[in-house]
Amino acid sequence: MGSPRRILGALGLLSCLVLSAIVPAAGAAAAPAGATAAAFKELPSVPFTQRYQAVQHGGLVRASNSSITCRKEEAPQAEPCAEVKRGAGGVNSDYDMFYTEVDKDPDTYNSTRAELKIPQGAKVSYARLYWGGNLRVGEQKPPEDSGRVLVAEPGGAYKEVLADTVVGHRADAASDAYQASADVTPLVRKGGTGMWTVAQLNIAMGRSEAGAWGGWTLVAAYEQPQEPLRRVSLWDGFEGLAAGAGRDAARTVGLAGLNAPAGSAGRVGVVAYDGDRGNLGDSLTVTADSGRRVSVSDAENPFNDVMNSTITEFGQASFVRQPEYMNNLGYDADVFDLSPALSGGARSLDFTFTGESQGQFLGVLFVQTDARR
Repeated sequence: MGSPRRILGALGLLSCLVLSAIVPAAGAAAAPAGATAAAFKELPSVPFTQRYQAVQHGGLVRASNSSITCRKEEAPQAEPCAEVKRGAGGVNSDYDMFYTEVDKDPDTYNSTRAELKIPQGAKVSYARLYWGGNLRVGEQKPPEDSGRVLVAEPGGAYKEVLADTVVGHRADAASDAYQASADVTPLVRKGGTGMWTVAQLNIAMGRSEAGAWGGWTLVAAYEQPQEPLRRVSLWDGFEGLAAGAGRDAARTVGLAGLNAPAGSAGRVGVVAYDGDRGNLGDSLTVTADSGRRVSVSDAENPFNDVMNSTITEFGQASFVRQPEYMNNLGYDADVFDLSPALSGGARSLDFTFTGESQGQFLGVLFVQTDARR
């Protein structure tokens, strides 16, 4: 994290999203390895919009990992890098950052793995891959390479995946941040459960005031006849949370049409960039149409530091990652318990985010709730 100059302080628009049936684009967003990346459109701010929704017996799962970590302490106050990887406090701007590489492939310079756990007997109804990071740290990465990554399903070879929608890309004096995504439904239907590898994220290494960060998240909706009837919803965008907590720094994403009965179970997942452990002020609150307001947090994500470089589910690790660093130094992909906000039922929910003392970027929101029969 670095100077507040890079924060998207002018993004004050309230994003209200009303659920409606949307049919995702058909076909895999993958091309043979070596193919030329297609041109893609970029915008410095992408308002949150609904990507997918369904009411079905089943739910949502995800796999996620960061792609860069600390190599050497550079600031006098920095905790040892080895301790930070195990979960100690530390911010990316205090370290020389270097790529994580697990595949031993000389043709890739970063690669990480994570387990996607699709329940037995389930069918994937939709899957989307998100990736992003900072392009300018100790080096400048070319933005035109941001729209492609390499993906390998469990036991499979790499396939090139190209961004199939607008890429959020915001460059200023301190950082050069982006998020891209692609529909990978056919690939995930074929690959199924197991360790997924994502490589060649376009992110910069080194040290700067803003720091290096980057990672990926694969979100999959599935149908399983033995599971409860649920509403599953996926949104994405690319919006900055301005430096400092409070109403002026808040962004709200609204979900209508829930009709969740009292006592419903639910969960909400968030992907965010450049949230630092120990830089306080960032929060997530959920408000039901009944007026009930709940602060979202858990054992690993305090209410005033909720985006703190973790990859957790209800405060715990829920799937295998390689590597499995506890402090991901600027990359968050967390799932929280939404049930307290649904205790009295809900027809709509507002998710309100505030930024930490130096701000951050919000990229993905996915929600699963019980549905009324």
